[in-house]
Amino acid sequence: MRHYRVMTMVWSVVVSLVIVAASAPGVMGAEKLNYRLKWLFNTSVVGDLYADVRGDFAAAGLDVTVKAGGPERDAIKELELGQAQFGVASADQVIRAMAKGAPVVVIAQLFQVNPLQWIYRQADPPIEGLEDLRGRTIGITYGGNDETIMRTLLAKAGLTEKEVRLFSVRYDYTPFYQKKVDIWPVYRNTQGIVIGRKMAANGDPVRFLIPSRFGVKFVANSVVTSRQMVQQRPDTVKRFIKALLKGWETALDPAKSDLVVQMLQEFDKDTPRPLLAEQLAITRTLVKPQPGLSIGTIDADAWAQTEQIMYDQKQIVKRVNVRTVLMPGFASE
Repeated sequence: MRHYRVMTMVWSVVVSLVIVAASAPGVMGAEKLNYRLKWLFNTSVVGDLYADVRGDFAAAGLDVTVKAGGPERDAIKELELGQAQFGVASADQVIRAMAKGAPVVVIAQLFQVNPLQWIYRQADPPIEGLEDLRGRTIGITYGGNDETIMRTLLAKAGLTEKEVRLFSVRYDYTPFYQKKVDIWPVYRNTQGIVIGRKMAANGDPVRFLIPSRFGVKFVANSVVTSRQMVQQRPDTVKRFIKALLKGWETALDPAKSDLVVQMLQEFDKDTPRPLLAEQLAITRTLVKPQPGLSIGTIDADAWAQTEQIMYDQKQIVKRVNVRTVLMPGFASE
């Protein structure tokens, strides 16, 4: 997928925002930065896009090129190579990079609730406690984070693999629709909505198994930079994260939903607006689950738990003390 230069996009419905971005102070001679996302341009990166289109970066004296992510993109590697100054990475990526000696630091946590969850039928017995997983056929992606999270849930419940059936999932949801699999891993703000809609339309509504409700907080996407940036350009780091989080706060404001959906349509033309609106609403609950919680808040205990889970499952050979690279001060100033 080709990279888009966000600041140069013109969306006819929101011309006023483009005017604001173009006329914001600091555009001429602004500090140039590259920001590599983890995902493609969609609702999951709505605040990143909005911060640029709305002119928050420009107002902070920054000329930021927001670059789409994807399976072949590694923000932490680009930080090491000097190809990007900021990026988005999941906690497991950060911890693995630390284990290899990468000088990466975390300056904000975007998702407070991991969007990776499991969908199952309302007609099935509710999963009110982890022991309710006994006897279920559970979909996992072998080698994926969902396998890591599910194995942690099973261990927490004291269940062995003999007491459940693990089913290797692919991109085809047919085994779930055909009731060959009881619970299926989804991203709550994308596939979870699509599958849930289809099931409800067929008179088969769904529920979601949310790992964090059972005490398993495996951290998802966060904003990262290099230790060199923090040490040598702390003012740039402060201005960047302040502008970025302002974009997220505005993008997730319910009062601006229509405007934000119009913007998203320019980046994600294949997704109908009603679906974008629902994705935005769910994303809001994942990024800001409580009204008083500031977007970007770093949950240090959840990071430490994520490291412990990876160590217990032998994904890292030694502890890295991830707390040492968490720098919440930049997001809170």
